[in-house]
Amino acid sequence: MQLYSYFRSSAAYRVRIALNLKGLPYEYLPVHLVKDGGQQLSDAYRKVNPTALVPTLIDGDAVIGQSLAIIEYLEETHPETPLLPADAIGRARVRDLALGIACDTHPLNNLRVLKYLKHQLGVDEAAKNAWYQHWVHQGLEALEAQLARSSATGQFCHGDTPTMADLCLVPQVANAQRFECDLSAMPNVVRIDAACRALPAFADAAPGKQPDAE
Repeated sequence: MQLYSYFRSSAAYRVRIALNLKGLPYEYLPVHLVKDGGQQLSDAYRKVNPTALVPTLIDGDAVIGQSLAIIEYLEETHPETPLLPADAIGRARVRDLALGIACDTHPLNNLRVLKYLKHQLGVDEAAKNAWYQHWVHQGLEALEAQLARSSATGQFCHGDTPTMADLCLVPQVANAQRFECDLSAMPNVVRIDAACRALPAFADAAPGKQPDAE
């Protein structure tokens, strides 16, 4: 397998964790999202993924470009070390938590959104960071409420083994910390993030451990 990735991409981070948890070897193909005007915008990369986003996973004839679609594909083709619960209610809950981060929180803080705010709309750095912190706080605050109210929450987002929800939580928290978001009112989010990062599969997927880290 080959993974087109950028060390700071939270979407690619999710997939790296999944591959590590399942013990699947892969070739890391860096795509720098800032250098050279954004290598993801090159004709060469658009031929791989027309959306010009990372990650992209290539596995034989399969070319998959959305992080959660990649994770679901890995779950179906390599069921060892499952990332979804065995029961329908549990799977729905995990997907609910994961999608809340990946679809509602992360897109508002994606690099291309921040670049548009700055370069097209003329938003200054302080206002851009305030935008980031507002939407991250709102998203993680909702996640905290979901975790706090459910008896299904355990050492991790769902029970005592990592699931797809944790794969989404950790990269989002990493980005929140990078932008100095206040997480003091989110004890479950912080606790679960720490439990995940203590595992080698998560630690080895961290941005600073990637070959293109800067």
